Parts: sequence; structure tokens; C-alpha cells
Amino acid sequence: MLKLAGAALVLFAGTMIGFMQAAKFAQRPKQIRQLLHALQRLETEIGYGQTPLPEALARIAAALTAPVAALFAEASALLSSGSGETVAACWERAFKAGWPSTSMKSPERDTMLRLGETLGASGAGDQMKHLKLAMHQLQAEEQSAREDQQRYEKLCRSLGVLTAALVVILMM
Repeated sequence: MLKLAGAALVLFAGTMIGFMQAAKFAQRPKQIRQLLHALQRLETEIGYGQTPLPEALARIAAALTAPVAALFAEASALLSSGSGETVAACWERAFKAGWPSTSMKSPERDTMLRLGETLGASGAGDQMKHLKLAMHQLQAEEQSAREDQQRYEKLCRSLGVLTAALVVILMM
């Protein structure tokens, strides 16, 4: 009886690991889409609203869901703190601190960090060009993430169940 309970726990744990890994593949395109939406809003705030950057970032964070919203909220908080740091430094600190809680990978992070280097450092027209470039790069990454999701999501689920079943068989 104890052996059967242990086998059931191993099977459950392996299945959950597979499902959690599959969920990461499903979340990545959604989070990239949120970043794209955020950059479109930022483009509007800079180009048409002439909104100060900390306020614009706070508005964007309010319109997003976690964990992507936390990236923009932290950047806004750091800029509003009056610490004297540059926009690029605040942006980098916020994104490096919050990035591990997302399902996104390093290409998206690198794109966002490159964008942060130009925000607030040039005129609105130049910032708009950099925002469009970042959006274009993120769209390519989103397409890649969707392909990865289609390729690996079901595989991870199946692999979790099958690996757990193998462990149970070896235990018996």
C-alpha cells in the first residue's frame, strides 16, 4: 500500500513538472504580446501625449498584468524616486530584477535593455524610431515563441507523464 502511494506521488510530481514546463512555453508568447502592447502605449504617450516618462510607465503598468506589469511599475518607481540615476540605469535595474519572474528569454530582455538605453536620452522622434525597432524585434521573437510553443508544449506534458511512469516502473 505504501509503495502504491509513493508511486502515485511520483507520477503526480512528474506530471506536474511536465505541465509547468509546458505552461512556460504557453506564457512566453503572451508575455511578448504584452510587451508589444506596452511599447505601443509608450509610443502613444511619448509621441502624442508628451507625458513624462515615469508617469507614462506607471500608466502602462496599470494596464498590464503581472509579471510584465511589475517591470514597468518598478522602472516608474525608480525614476520617480529622485535618486539621480539615469533613465537607462533605472530601466536596466528594473528589467534585470524583474526578468526572472517572466517566462521570456534573453533575446526579449536584450531588446528591452537596448531600448532603455535610448529612452529619455534623445528627442521624441528618435525615441519613436527606437520603439518601432524594438517592436519589430519583439514581433519576430513572438513568432519564434509561438513556433516553440507548438513544437514543445505537448512534448513537455507527455515527457513529464512518461518520465514519471518510467520512474514508477523502475521503482516497482
